[in-house]
Amino acid sequence: MHLRVFLWIAMIGAALPASARPAESAPTSARRPNVLFLFTDDQRADTIAALGNATIRTPTLDSLARQGLVFHNCYCFGSNVPAVCLPSRNMLLSGRAYFRWNGLQAPADEPNFPTAMKNAGYVTYHHGKKGNTALLIQEKFDVNKYLRDDLERESGEPGRAIVDDAIAFLKERKDDRPFFMYLAFGNPHDPRVAAPKYLDMYALERIPLPKNYMPVHPFDNGEMLVRDELLAPWPRTEDEIRRQLRDYYAVITGLDRQLGRLLQTLRDLGLYDNTIIVFSSDNGLALGSHGLMGKQSLYEESAKVPLIFAGPGIPKGRTEAFAYLMDIFPTVCELVGAPIPSGLDGRSLKPVMDGKVNNVRETMFYAYRQVQRAIRDARWKMIRYPRIDKTQLFDLKADPDELHDLAGDPAQTKRIEELMSRLREWQRQLGDTAPLVVPDPMPQEFRPPSRQDQDAKVK
Repeated sequence: MHLRVFLWIAMIGAALPASARPAESAPTSARRPNVLFLFTDDQRADTIAALGNATIRTPTLDSLARQGLVFHNCYCFGSNVPAVCLPSRNMLLSGRAYFRWNGLQAPADEPNFPTAMKNAGYVTYHHGKKGNTALLIQEKFDVNKYLRDDLERESGEPGRAIVDDAIAFLKERKDDRPFFMYLAFGNPHDPRVAAPKYLDMYALERIPLPKNYMPVHPFDNGEMLVRDELLAPWPRTEDEIRRQLRDYYAVITGLDRQLGRLLQTLRDLGLYDNTIIVFSSDNGLALGSHGLMGKQSLYEESAKVPLIFAGPGIPKGRTEAFAYLMDIFPTVCELVGAPIPSGLDGRSLKPVMDGKVNNVRETMFYAYRQVQRAIRDARWKMIRYPRIDKTQLFDLKADPDELHDLAGDPAQTKRIEELMSRLREWQRQLGDTAPLVVPDPMPQEFRPPSRQDQDAKVK
């Protein structure tokens, strides 16, 4: 009898028009997950213990990486200024490459992340650093707060100010709408100050050097005397790089602790299981790799960033799929059932998460001002320095640290031609008019300034 009643009810339901049936799969603001987006400043992709760094201590990020999906090939698209974080954060929130707008700020009257989330029924919250960020778009958040950057970075407790306020917001909010919270930290950007309890976790002599450590970069990449490169003297000594890495790791560990406080608050409030958590950073940092200190290059350590998605509907695991930071915007929209605005350069990564595709792109393009361009596929990466007429070619599968330049090998001539053709096609699609060949190249040699000149520049 119970079976007959069940079948009768099922038949009645099937006969109803679609408009009259319960909307079981239709996303509504009341049922959509919250979104917590944690975004750091200058954090290399290889600074999470669970992803292979045996030195650093990041228990919160380790847990997030184990329960979510890690994108191993996520990149900052590039930059048109030495302060890479400025275009990076504008591209992130606009979903478009920096070639698409004039000036340094992406316009706020075009599609953007906070507006898309507000239109989907979210209350939007931003708190972050004020320097070199997307000021126009960030005004679109319902709550828009800024740090005093240097004071926060010198506090010894990286991330605490943002997390304290975020916890207060979560505990006090009365709004029943889901939240989209974008926390744009100012760490581990310099000045890097960590409390002794974090520094004491790292013995200076036990800090390993990067596998591609060099005392001096072997040629002039077009940006050798920028501010970041003056943070350590030439030649970069092993002791100096270890000291820099110790401070860097200690700040990340301190920030990780604050992130742990925030995630525990979500659990305590019963919000954790219905919150999508995204973790990433605006760009990497050299810190001795290839003899460089900053992020003004297209090597992996500077261009690659961590990217983790975790939460409802997100599979666990790791993927080699290509991703840009500007993909996060459309990906979150699709994850929560919100429309993806048209005209974005970013692409949703949800098809990768769903196992429908292995990649949303076959190649990746990178740009740094007018002095560097690069392209990579699943195996090969080519970097072009037009002003000094130099090309590098790396086999990333055999040489992930980019130590063995194969551009001079005659057997690679055809490969370089093919990659150069693809690079030009990317430029055409993006409206990038930078030449790849110049009529009067400059010398390739880089001569570091004298120690006296270095000291004067730092002062």
